[in-house]
Amino acid sequence: MTRCTALASCLLATLSIAASDGEESSGKRAFEIADYYRTAFPGAPAINPEGNRLVVSVRRFDLERGESWSEIWIMDGHGSRPRRMTFGATHDTDPVFSPDGKHVLFVSDRTDGERQLYLIPVDGGEARQLTDFPLDLSDPVWSPDGKWIAVTAQVYPECGADADCNGTIHRAREEGPLKAYMTDELLYRHWDQWRENRYRHVLLVDSGTGAVVRDVTPGLWDSPTFSLGGDIGYAFSPDSAELCFVSNRDSVPAMSTNSDLWLVPIIEGKAEGRPVNITAANRGWDGDPHYSPDGRWIAFRSQAEAGYESDLFRIAIYDREHESVRYLTDRAGFDNWATALAWTPDSTGLVFQAEETGTTPLYRIPLAGGDPESIVADGALVGWSLTPDGTALVYTRSTVGEPPEVHRVPMAGGEVVRLSDFNRGLATEVDIRPAEQLWVPGAGDYELQVFLVTPHGFDPTRKYPLILNVHGGPQMPWRDRYRGDWQVYPGKGYLVAFANPTGSAGFGQQFVDDIACDFGGRVYDDLMKVTDALQAIPYVDGDRMGAMGWSYGGYMMMWFAGHTGRFAALAAMMGVYDLRSMYGATEELWWIEHDLCGRPWTSEHYRKWSPSNHAEAFSTPTLVITGERDYRVPYTQSLQFFTDLQVRQVPSRLIVFPDGGHWPSWYEMSFYYLAHLDWFHQWLGGDSPPWDLGRFLNNQVFGDGDTLASPDGAAAR
Repeated sequence: MTRCTALASCLLATLSIAASDGEESSGKRAFEIADYYRTAFPGAPAINPEGNRLVVSVRRFDLERGESWSEIWIMDGHGSRPRRMTFGATHDTDPVFSPDGKHVLFVSDRTDGERQLYLIPVDGGEARQLTDFPLDLSDPVWSPDGKWIAVTAQVYPECGADADCNGTIHRAREEGPLKAYMTDELLYRHWDQWRENRYRHVLLVDSGTGAVVRDVTPGLWDSPTFSLGGDIGYAFSPDSAELCFVSNRDSVPAMSTNSDLWLVPIIEGKAEGRPVNITAANRGWDGDPHYSPDGRWIAFRSQAEAGYESDLFRIAIYDREHESVRYLTDRAGFDNWATALAWTPDSTGLVFQAEETGTTPLYRIPLAGGDPESIVADGALVGWSLTPDGTALVYTRSTVGEPPEVHRVPMAGGEVVRLSDFNRGLATEVDIRPAEQLWVPGAGDYELQVFLVTPHGFDPTRKYPLILNVHGGPQMPWRDRYRGDWQVYPGKGYLVAFANPTGSAGFGQQFVDDIACDFGGRVYDDLMKVTDALQAIPYVDGDRMGAMGWSYGGYMMMWFAGHTGRFAALAAMMGVYDLRSMYGATEELWWIEHDLCGRPWTSEHYRKWSPSNHAEAFSTPTLVITGERDYRVPYTQSLQFFTDLQVRQVPSRLIVFPDGGHWPSWYEMSFYYLAHLDWFHQWLGGDSPPWDLGRFLNNQVFGDGDTLASPDGAAAR
């Protein structure tokens, strides 16, 4: 990736890149929607106790049949002798080796669609079902002594680990004539699910019999709390005698981020005694616990400010002997988020993943504290593991121009080696476009990072339509990561730009904080500066610029609609239109109260920053997409926006996914890409979409003459 800090140097760099890129992509065809669904998506690698084997779950798709599945692969620690372990059109995920290294434990929905635990021998053989619980199980963690497996399930709290009790209530609710929800408190639904009086609890499974023997975290609390970051939220001590778990036990969890670490003894499969809160002194979020191999410490991540989900994620250490907490990182020492942790085998330090300028680098930091030392910065990580001897890291990563694969790098530094080739056939055949990195002046005394992807067959002497994509969060940054949006549109002749304006993580915590009480202000000004810089590039057609965004990015499209006419088309997905009604219908209230500095009756910012107050200025043709099961940004926000566009006689289109949440399903996303191509083709003049939008909507594309190649079968080296 090229980094340019001035437009002139960027133009020269683009000219030279265009020449080299032309040679590299020669003979390859343009990227299509179907190619994205030929991509294999390996997950986080898990390493066996000896360090000489690793397993990974690989997700695949068949767009023509509307099917997806995940399969488990095993290979030697350096990538040789790859072998597929599981087969069939089922979802086999979360693989982890048993403590003796003889089996791989994984989660699968192969029996009646219920997610249960399965075991398969490492050296070959059939998988056998371990558990038979009436509710889905997830996130398995072995106890070090191999006796127990901790899992998460959404149980009825009056039942706990009682399978018959849970099954009876669940079947009655699913099969009975009455369908209704009832609640006496907030957070009655979350993301895309109604609570239905169920809570996330940690259950203990006997690894020998598969019996669920204990609810370790009983009560009317989610334990562990929901996490988008991939951390499971519980861990066994090295002697298997204690479990540390994450739980928020504040009286109104919808208004609180105060998750804490709790300890409970585990004696012969029983949780003895009341859990002990070891982080009660901190009113911000605490989570992601990891015991040191010697058992002395618990490392975790922590935020200081109560109610602020985007506060700085610090690395903290709990001393089990002295019952005290200290912090290894803070704003003065490391001013970006720490997003994942692992101990070194000798318990003298930690490896951690960070959020930094559009990448997710890995660092190490000693237990005593000090400046973190960089290990590797290599695109965007999916997941990673440290080898048992501490000499290497194995990770799955992608970049904008490279689909995800498994890699290995020495801890001491050195060459990064790719271990897998799951996407070799796709990359050989199709032009997967890389991104260039530009730095342009922002609205203040700072520069903004902008990724720019040029179209297939790029010729810098021509002019191309441009799509500016605004990220959500609003604090989650764009990364150097493989995404459908970054390939589908360049495959049809568009330049695609994605910027990290004010509020984006990875550029210091103050830059993140600066969006508070300024929801549509400096971010908008930053994006106008970005648009100015892009429009000045000779190969950008200033008359054919469009913009799109999701979640907060959808909000910004709605804000654009009332504040600028410089774009020929807009597309708003899952966007926030009216902040007052949003407050009354969303589920997590802490974020909106923080970012808008109060509640609607105490803060002027709900009125000030609502796009709904500027409908009289709407004139730009706009695509609106939402999902009825989006409980974070309820779909009525998009309905209100579309109604005002239509009343204003602005060309507009509404697409609603009845089963779609804030993140639609993969198949709904294929229609999402097609809808954007159709809309931008109409208003920006890019190439035609691959299928007719109406026929795809009516499920008439596949099976009527239009077929696709089967998913690429190339696996590991």
